[in-house]
This record gives sequence, structure tokens and C-alpha cells, in this order.
Amino acid sequence: MTEPIGPDLFRHLNSVADPTVSPDGGRCAYVLSWIDPDTSEPRARIYQVGLDDVAGGGKPRPFTQGNNDGHPRFSPDGATLAFLRPGSNGAEPTRQIWTMPAGGGEAAQLTDLPGGVREFAWSPDSARLSVVSDVDPAGKLTDPDVPAAREVHRIRYRHDAIGWRGDRHFHLFLVDASGGKSTQLTSGDWDDMAPAWSPDGSRIAFISGRTADRDVTATNEVYVLDVPEAIEPGEDPAEPELWSQGLTDVAAVSWSPDGRRLLAAGGTGDGLMVLWQAYLYVLEPGRPPRQLTGDSLRPCLGYPGIYPPLELRWLADDDGGERIVFLGDAQGETRLYEIPVGPDEGGIPSAITNGGELLSGVAMDNAACRLVVTGSAPASPSDAYLVERAPGSAKSVRRRLTAHNDDWLARHSPAPMEKFLLEREDWDIECRLYHPPGFDPAQRYPLVLEIHGGPNGAFYDSFVPWHQVLAGAGYLTLAVNPRGSCTYGEEFVNAVLGDWGGDDYHDLMAAVDLVCQRDYVDTDRLGVHGYSYGGYMTAWMIGQSDRFRAAVAGAPCIDLWTMYGTSDIATSFGETQWAVRLAGGMSISRPLASELAQGVDTLAYRLLQRSPIKLAPQVNTPVLLLHGESDARCPIGQSEQYFQVLKRLDKEVEMVRFPGCGHGFLRTGHVALRQEYLQRMLDWFQRWL
Repeated sequence: MTEPIGPDLFRHLNSVADPTVSPDGGRCAYVLSWIDPDTSEPRARIYQVGLDDVAGGGKPRPFTQGNNDGHPRFSPDGATLAFLRPGSNGAEPTRQIWTMPAGGGEAAQLTDLPGGVREFAWSPDSARLSVVSDVDPAGKLTDPDVPAAREVHRIRYRHDAIGWRGDRHFHLFLVDASGGKSTQLTSGDWDDMAPAWSPDGSRIAFISGRTADRDVTATNEVYVLDVPEAIEPGEDPAEPELWSQGLTDVAAVSWSPDGRRLLAAGGTGDGLMVLWQAYLYVLEPGRPPRQLTGDSLRPCLGYPGIYPPLELRWLADDDGGERIVFLGDAQGETRLYEIPVGPDEGGIPSAITNGGELLSGVAMDNAACRLVVTGSAPASPSDAYLVERAPGSAKSVRRRLTAHNDDWLARHSPAPMEKFLLEREDWDIECRLYHPPGFDPAQRYPLVLEIHGGPNGAFYDSFVPWHQVLAGAGYLTLAVNPRGSCTYGEEFVNAVLGDWGGDDYHDLMAAVDLVCQRDYVDTDRLGVHGYSYGGYMTAWMIGQSDRFRAAVAGAPCIDLWTMYGTSDIATSFGETQWAVRLAGGMSISRPLASELAQGVDTLAYRLLQRSPIKLAPQVNTPVLLLHGESDARCPIGQSEQYFQVLKRLDKEVEMVRFPGCGHGFLRTGHVALRQEYLQRMLDWFQRWL
């Protein structure tokens, strides 16, 4: 007999991520993360597996012995593995680069940069590394043990996932691989990230936000910097050259095999929209960007400054042809793709893998014949797979590399998932329904509607912890991708701009209507849960409908006017998302700033019209608010306002605060608090449903 998956799943699941493959394709290294059962602290180490041994049953083995090791990268000559680990400097050391022989041995600390290391890239000759480090313009980092006042000079002075920024910025350094000597390459009132070396090692392409309005937008550009053999003391590095003229945002960059062109994943949209629908472009000095892909798929990206970009590989074949290999999302599924590159345009992307999963990592050997992907599927929390192809072949063989969760899954059955489409006007709305393990269609089950964040996020064919916990507790769990969700094309993802709580609300309600036609759904026991924008929509729904007998709103947006004044992304995100819907179309070009100049009263009134707080008098559904106290994205004041108003109106409401937790704590917070979030959600639905 198996047990249901419960709120304690975070304590038992292992995560496989961030793969790297040796240049000759002989080895793969990856990061294995887990929770220490004795201390409840997170742990991460690097494992290695011989890819030649996979078919014969070879198993991964621990390669490092640290407690917080990550970001492994083989050197181009295959001799060394570099990775990040806290340095040996101070009580709260920053992460630094450490190196080990690729075949095993002792780890040695290479860097000792005051701002630590966010990411790095090897030079083609394996002699140097380009490093991204945090730079304090005052010349020193703030001592966390000494209280001090902090000045604010710009709007983007903090970031929910990074913390206090002040006037600090990420910049590029050049580090000698043999001795660790470092030289700062860039400086200025902007962030420089994601370095990529040219094939001959003479230049570095990188992503930087240097536009005049960089304090209020999330846009980035691609620059190319000539790298000298050495920089004399007092000598300033050369000025970088802008290569992405014509694009408003870029989130990943790679070189062509001949070193004369760049491949960039970006777009011409506004604000954070490139993260939700990007395209591949060829960049060449003196020419406008040449678009290679349409919006039938979305290249998978990192998040500049937080998660390094995923690899984009541009290859030259022996027959003179060229192709690009990359991860892409389409309709809630991820696949490996390749696309041929001609002299004037790209060809049609072809899928190498079959989909039915969410892939979050990719690495490959020099010839891209051995590729390793990491990710999850609905019944598989986290695994790595080897995809092998002969040179020039369109066929591939896939083998599983890891099985770190198999023992636990043998005792805990994941909920089966059903996918179906809802026809709504001109759109097909994709829905996923999780059935409780042991589902019996002759019985009747309560139903919980799950709403994703974003609003431009999406539910994938993946293992979602809260979906599994709800289904394991006996609830049908409906996860819908309404208009505004990514991976369904640019028109679909943009449909929510200026229309929060509009047609996307009707998409969600129509999905509930459709599922409620099934005999096994108990329509008297409906619940709703969402986090972030999902929390916003949860509060918006219960202000307009009494169909739900219980609601759980995690980190909701409740009052858009006060959120505009307190969120860390109010300008870069809010001014695009909260645009005015006009007759005949939308205006999404920073409308809030112009309205603000005309007077705050009009702007505040307009934002209030789409704020759930105005609907508080109509709320009759018991609502539980769950919010991190250190949330800078949707500050806890949003829940505080809603709680106070609902209490004052004598509504059924409770609020739970999670100390020290930011907006992303359900993925990165302390395991005890993540478990408590899910337990309190279950308890609330058990109480009211």
C-alpha cells in the first residue's frame, strides 16, 4: 500500500538541476539538492556520472563534499570542474569559485571577491574565467552585524529574490584560472551579467541594462567587450560595443561558430514581457536583428541577475550547414529543439524530444551529440536524462540518468493528470485535472481550483507540489491556463495586459463550469487557491461569486494603488500590466507614468477599479491569507489591508504570517515554513469543504 503525498514532501524529495557535460561527452556533473533530515537545513552537492557507463547500469556518485555546492562547469579542455561554494572568509562567507580535477581530487578555492560570485564562464583556452560579482560603489559591503541607516537613490534599490541592492551592481571580472588574480572589466550604474566568450577568446558578449530609463524598466541589451591579454594597474578597459540595437530586451546570448555573429533570445516588448515570450535573433554589427523563430514556441531563459541563462548552442556541421540547439516551451510542455540557420533566415524548428514535461536545465558536449536535460514530469519530481544522437542524425535515444526519488515515490503515488481543452471565443484554454490516487468515478469529490501566478506564468506537464498534496488529500485539483498564460503565443500572453480580472476571470469560471458537469464533482464543495497573481485572482473571484465555499490566497495583490508604491517591480512590471484598455485596442507603453504626472487621484481611482479590496463588502466566502513578512514583490501590507477590511466587515477571514519569507519562499524558504503553508491550506479546506 502506498501513502498519499502530504505537506511534508519537501523534506523527502531530491532535486536534480544545473547539468554540465564534459567537452568529449564522457561525463555529466549536476547538482543534487535535498533537506538534511537531522537539521532541516538545505544541502547541495555535485554528483557525477559517466555517460559511457549509463547503458551498462552505471550510477551517479557524489563528486564534492560541501553542503552548498552548485553551478558546476567543465573547463573547455575537460581537465577541470569549477563550481560555486561559500568561501572560507568570514562568519557569513559569500559564494566563490572552487576548482577540482575533473577526475576527482581535492577542491581548492580560486576566487576571493568581496561581492562573491553569481555566475562565471570559462575562456576557450581554459586559462581564464569571466566572472559576475556584486560591486559596492562605496568600496565595501555593508557589515550585516552593525546596524546602519541605508540611503536610497533609485527606484530599484531592492529585489525580492536578491535582497537589498542600494547602489550596488553586478559587474564583470576577469580571473586567472591558475592563480585566481582578478581584474574588474566593467563598472557603472547598471548591472552586467551572463558573459559569453567568443570562440577565439578575444571578446566577451554580455547582457547589460544601460538605457537611460534603466531604473524604471526591466530591459537589457547585448554588448561586446574586447578582452586584453592583460590590464595594467590604473588602465581602464575598453568601452563595450552595443550589438542588440532594435531589441528592447535580451535574456540570453551565445556566439556563432565563426565568431562574427551573436545569437540572442529577446524581444521588442516592454518591461518583463521577454521572459514570457522571447524569440531567437541573429545579431551582427551594422545590421538590424534578424528574427529566427516565431511565437509557436518560447526559448527557455534564465532570469538575468538571479538564474544564469540556459545554454543556446550554435553549431557548424561538416557539410557547411549551421544549426542551433536549444530548449523551448510550447503549450505547457518543454522540448529540445534545433533549427537550421541559413544566410538570411532560420528554418523551421524541429523537436528532438517529445514533450510531456517541464525541462529547466540543458547541457551538451562539443558536438551536441550527447545532451543532458533536467526537469520534471507530472509523476516525476526531478530527474536527469541523456539524449544521444549520431552526428547529422535526426533520431535520438533517451536514457534516464538519475533515480534519486524512486524509493520515496514507490511509497507515495503521484496523482494522475488529465489534460483537456476548453473552447472560449477565439481561444482554446488548456486545463489540467489531477485526480486523487485511487479515484473512483462512482464517488463524488470536492474540487479545488488552482490559479497560477504571473499573470503570465503557466501550469506545465510537471510535478507541482501543492497540486499533488491537494489531490493526495482527496481533492480534485483543476489547474487552468487562462488567457495571459505564457507558452501559447504572444497574442495570448498579452491578452491580460490592462485587463486583470477581466476575460481571464471568465476563462477560469468557464473551466469550473465545464468540470462541474461531471457526475463525480461535488458542486457544493468547491474551493479556490492561488499564489501571487493567483492570490489576486482568488480574492477577485470571491468578491464576485459565492460558488466557492473556501478560499486560500497566498501572497495576494489586493490594492494595486498601494502595491504600485511599495512593490520592487511596480514600475518595470506594473506600468505594463496595469495599462488602460482602450476602445479599439490597448496602450501598453508606460501609461501609468503619464497619468501620474497628471494627478494621482485619477490614477489611484483607475487602479482601484481592478483591485479586489473594492469588492470586500460582497465577500461571503471564508478566506485564509498566507503571506511572507519579507515579501518585496507583493508586500505583506496587501494581505494586512484585506484582512483588516474583511474583519471590520465581520467576514470570515484569518491571516498567517511567515517570518523572514520573501515572495518565492514556497520554493526556497525554510522547509518548516513551506510545509506549514501546505498544511494550513489543507486544514482550511478540510474545515470548510
